Amino acid sequence: MKAIAYHKFGNTAVLQTSDEPAPVIQSNQVLVKVNAVSINPMDWKIRKGEMKLMSGSTFPKHTGVEFAGVIEDAGNSDFKKGDEVFGVVKNTMKQGALAAYVAVPSTFLWKKPADISFPEAASIPVAGAAAVTILEKMGDIAANTQILVNGATGGLGMFLLQLLKQKGANVTAVANTKAVAAAKKWGADSVIDYTLENVLAGQKTYDIVIDLSGKMGYKSAKKIMKAKSLFLNPTPKPIEIPISLLKNLFTSKKHVVILSQPAAKHIAVLLNAMNKGLQIEINKIFPFTQSVAAYQYAEKGGVIGKVVIEL
Repeated sequence: MKAIAYHKFGNTAVLQTSDEPAPVIQSNQVLVKVNAVSINPMDWKIRKGEMKLMSGSTFPKHTGVEFAGVIEDAGNSDFKKGDEVFGVVKNTMKQGALAAYVAVPSTFLWKKPADISFPEAASIPVAGAAAVTILEKMGDIAANTQILVNGATGGLGMFLLQLLKQKGANVTAVANTKAVAAAKKWGADSVIDYTLENVLAGQKTYDIVIDLSGKMGYKSAKKIMKAKSLFLNPTPKPIEIPISLLKNLFTSKKHVVILSQPAAKHIAVLLNAMNKGLQIEINKIFPFTQSVAAYQYAEKGGVIGKVVIEL
């Protein structure tokens, strides 16, 4: 089967198309014929070696975490051949979904709703689960809770803004000029165009600051945080995880690291939100033969919504 692999850490130039045997499923696994794979920043962080403490340095490695496709071999699961599903690989640090077939435990799969496409379904698990986890970490919020979402219009922002809107939250989004309309469409009450205004230089303070871009940082965000507030960080550097726990003992401006693994409870929340109108926006779909170009496009940044590779 065709797959995308790499034999050393690096930029998109290390990605190669390889011919590999189709995986043989184990007793707890099913075999999925992959139709679509969604791109996430974690893909290139792993590929560039930024996560090597967790991913290890054994090659070859494969890329892609979340996917959608059709059950080819249901194994001992409750699925049946031909079921349309979406899901994630079990070990996101060491496995990849960008291949003709993928073998995963049945508990890492969910049935695809009939009214959404394979690219849309493939876009749900990672960013969607992170958005739900952020909501959980926020705790109870009221209509007057002031929330700032920085870098609000990528895949994670797309889910988060819409989920916050459904909860009736008061949200200020930070985005670039071309993304202002998307942020408003997804539910932001107000939008700061960072090419025209520096949110850190403003006088307004917030109860919750969510940095989806990874560019603001807790140290800078403290300037616009209320005395008792949360800084939510879904893109932490490994060192920030223990440091944040230690520093939180001595401050009321808490730095909360968001670590999420897609699970059934997250998917249930997301599918319910979709029934209430949450939409998935696909920015661009690339064919498998243009996988490298797809990653180059996504890694430039500023993408509104999700980038997907179709097989």
